[in-house]
Amino acid sequence: MAVAMVTTAVQQTPTIDEPVYVGTGVVNVHEHSLRYNPEHPPLGKLVIGAGTLFTDVRLDPGFSGDQTALGRHLLYESGNDPWRLMLWARLPVIALTLLFGLVVLAFTRDLVGRAGALTALALYAFSPDVIAHGSLATLDVPMAGFLLTSVWLLWRARRRPLRHLPLAGVALGAAVATKMSALAAVPVLLPLAMVSFWCARRAGNPGPLDVRGTVRLLVRGAAAAAGVALVALAVVWASYLAVDPRLRWTTPPQVPDLRGLRELAVEWMPFPEPFRDGMRIQFGFEYQRYHGFLFGRHYFGSLWYYLPVALLVKTPLGMLLLWAAGAMTLVAVRRLRPAAPYLLLPSAVLLLAAMDGARDFGVRYAVFLPMFLGVAAGCVVAVRGRRRHAVTAALVAWVGVSSLRTYPFYLPYANEVFGGPARTHHYLHDSNVDWGQDLGRLADRLRTRYPGERVWLVYKGAGLPSAYGIEASDPRTVDPGRVHGVLAVSDSSAALARGRLADLLDGSTPVEEVGHSITLYRR
Repeated sequence: MAVAMVTTAVQQTPTIDEPVYVGTGVVNVHEHSLRYNPEHPPLGKLVIGAGTLFTDVRLDPGFSGDQTALGRHLLYESGNDPWRLMLWARLPVIALTLLFGLVVLAFTRDLVGRAGALTALALYAFSPDVIAHGSLATLDVPMAGFLLTSVWLLWRARRRPLRHLPLAGVALGAAVATKMSALAAVPVLLPLAMVSFWCARRAGNPGPLDVRGTVRLLVRGAAAAAGVALVALAVVWASYLAVDPRLRWTTPPQVPDLRGLRELAVEWMPFPEPFRDGMRIQFGFEYQRYHGFLFGRHYFGSLWYYLPVALLVKTPLGMLLLWAAGAMTLVAVRRLRPAAPYLLLPSAVLLLAAMDGARDFGVRYAVFLPMFLGVAAGCVVAVRGRRRHAVTAALVAWVGVSSLRTYPFYLPYANEVFGGPARTHHYLHDSNVDWGQDLGRLADRLRTRYPGERVWLVYKGAGLPSAYGIEASDPRTVDPGRVHGVLAVSDSSAALARGRLADLLDGSTPVEEVGHSITLYRR
């Protein structure tokens, strides 16, 4: 997994979101300012920015553009090496992703022992989605990993609550301080903290309880859950104070005015003001309508079934089978039944929250599933049967082969039923297949196979083509009759093509693909 992620990090150019996070992380770490990217809390960006401390990163202190311009300025206009800077920004996320694999291992070992732990770890290590997004300087995998860590510590608190409940609060706070979507799990995790405290106290005193004893234990459990919440809140505040101890903040102009219950909820939350303004921005995103693409259909808005369908395409078949078997095992096997709420409830709530979102941009919004359901899948070894180990090993091997076959193109992965990564762009778009990651590979392809030819480019991404040696023109700005030669089009742009671009593609002949995310046409 480490080899796959580092290889991916070395070869891929910046994806759409990365320059914003890298630029903000550099400003957070070097200038101690919160002025950029308020829609996400700072912890994940501090992790990303920490990697840049090992480079001689240069940033114009007088720069005054927006966060998108900041990323472009840092990578391409400040004299920095974009390849080196992106690698060092990605390495801390890669390290975190590997550490979360150890959490998967330890959690499953606590439940079913070594065989199940190795099964879960193998599924995690071969997960194309975890590899793809764990090798990017983004926030999805860190948030999901911190949540899993919190749930694991809550499970361990059933035996030692005083030791593990505070640590669970730290991990929960780290998740919320990384990405606000982690808030959806809080109403599940705090009751689980109460359950863990109750179980720990009942294990130490198994005698019958009268009404008074029951009330006293419930009150103490509620206090324990409140303690977890306070620790988590302290971590969120600490992440902001780590950037700017004086919390200097001016509400930016892009913060929308909310009304009704949402504004009331935001106003009463005990978070720092920049966090609450970030929540307002996130709510503002939910009021907008975005382009979507699913199985060849281009639409506006969001589809409630988008994520489940996308997961069917983007998850290895053996992994899907083991996830289902693991979930059924947790419910069916008596000794594992207490763990079912810890693994299945957060997964279900987070998935429902993601399905309700306004942006159908990718399965990265559900990257917590390979972690939580990977642990559940490891529990299949608890099922009685002579062939259970052989069947489990065969399914894990199937996942491994499917994952290795897509190397190093993990972002556009699709399982065998849907034709593999070469066919993903027929079903999905954006971060499922083409997030702007193959600009460097395109430069190499044009240099080796099409030297001296006229190149036209429609690129959907955050990279700067000229910085990688690509000299190309936008075919949408001239008469179609003048567009001759090589036409390179990002598959996400092709999926949403309308008007002039659609006409250009209709009159072009596909020649080859670059990284399964950019298609070359001959005109």
